[in-house]
Amino acid sequence: MSSNVQPLERTKISDTEPGRPRRSEVEAAFRTIIRWTGDNPERDGLIETPSRVARAFEEFFIGYSQNPVEILKKTFEEIEGYDEMIVLRGIRFESHCEHHMAPIVGKAWVAYIPNGRVVGISKLARVVETYAKRLQIQEKMTAQIANTINDVLKPQGVGVIIKATHHCMTTRGVHKPDTDLVTSRMLGCFRDNAITRQEFLGMAAE
Repeated sequence: MSSNVQPLERTKISDTEPGRPRRSEVEAAFRTIIRWTGDNPERDGLIETPSRVARAFEEFFIGYSQNPVEILKKTFEEIEGYDEMIVLRGIRFESHCEHHMAPIVGKAWVAYIPNGRVVGISKLARVVETYAKRLQIQEKMTAQIANTINDVLKPQGVGVIIKATHHCMTTRGVHKPDTDLVTSRMLGCFRDNAITRQEFLGMAAE
């Protein structure tokens, strides 16, 4: 089961924010990198590349301009007493590792058991997207998603599982292309109740 949630809208980075480099400085840095590789940033095929890469980085790291707490604030209480598990499975995401800025591509499974209120399911996917669109390590991202849902919704419990491929080890370094990393974070009844935890793990394995 995959998510059809639309990606976050791209926000243009402001050159006037205190301490943030200007766009011209960023593009100059990319020209320097191109020269460092041994190529000529002034040749026809590369002359617009620094500008394109700067725009791409705006999209890659849009999560810094998004507030996951605000995303989860609108909830619904007319749920007729529903208190069973809610699971959004296979939320595809792309991120970048903070050690090599190499892509991380994977899927997230997010579950919670409500405590009198629920949130729109697209909001769960947007929380994943917000944290993914930052420089990350998978372990931290898993904890951030679970902790935020737990803090804002205050459910009976939260479970998050992430399975991802890290290009920093599949396309460089040890070059192990058939590996993926699995991380999980269980809070509340997902941590305390083995049956609840196993039910969620079973859904993620399907």
